[in-house]
Amino acid sequence: MKSIVAGREPVTATEFVELALGIDLELFTGLAVESAMERAARLGVAHEVLAELRESDPETAAYAEALLRTLPLKTHRPDGRRPRRTVRRPVKGFPAGSAVAA
Repeated sequence: MKSIVAGREPVTATEFVELALGIDLELFTGLAVESAMERAARLGVAHEVLAELRESDPETAAYAEALLRTLPLKTHRPDGRRPRRTVRRPVKGFPAGSAVAA
């Protein structure tokens, strides 16, 4: 059975929540790479939206308020280190270091 919200079919759970509740999750959770000025502006808007939600839909407001307390997901940033090498172990029945002829 497909889940269709407002005539649209969400692909991820995040899209489903955004469509079902009508709120932008990034507004309340933020981005991992935002400046202090961007964060302050986003939080200002989020608190205004939250005040309106408290009047119209207390359950959604409680969910949005919980989102404000979460941390944004960190994006993978290369740190300049090489990936860890795996250790190759000899296969049973073959001596270590032997090669197979083609």
